[in-house]
Amino acid sequence: MTILETLTSDLTVSMKARDAFRTNTLRQMIAALRTAEKAGKTAHELSDAEAEAVLTGEVKKRRESAQIYTEAGADERAATETSEADLIESYLPAALTDAELDAIVAEAIASTGATTAKEMGQVMKAANAAAAGRGRVDGKVLSQKVRQALQG
Repeated sequence: MTILETLTSDLTVSMKARDAFRTNTLRQMIAALRTAEKAGKTAHELSDAEAEAVLTGEVKKRRESAQIYTEAGADERAATETSEADLIESYLPAALTDAELDAIVAEAIASTGATTAKEMGQVMKAANAAAAGRGRVDGKVLSQKVRQALQG
C-alpha cells in the first residue's frame, strides 16, 4: 500500500470518527501529494520516496510556522502547527539517530578517502546514498556532521 493509499484510507476512518483535526491534516497532506504529482511537465504517480520527500517538506513548513507563531506570541496557533507536524511525521520512516548518522558519515569518509572540507560534496553524496535505505535524514544535520568530521 502506497503512502497516498494509506492516507486516503486513514482519511475515511477519521471522517467516520468525526475527528476534525486529523481529517483536516490528512486532507492537507493528500492535497500536497496530488499537487506534487501534477507538478512538472507531465503528471506522474509519486513513488514512496518522492511522497516521503513531499511530506518531509510539509513537516518542515509546519515546524517553521510554529516557531514564527511562538515568537509572535500566538502559542495556540504554534501548538496546532506542531501537532500537525507530529501527525505528518507519524507517516514517515523513523529519523536516524545521532549514532547512526555518525556511523554513516564515518563510512562515507572512509569510502571516499576525503580528508579536507573541499571534498565535502563527495562525502555528502556518499552519505546520502548510504542513508537512503535506512531512514529519514535531515540534510542540514547530516551536512553539519560531515563538516565537523572533516574539520576534526
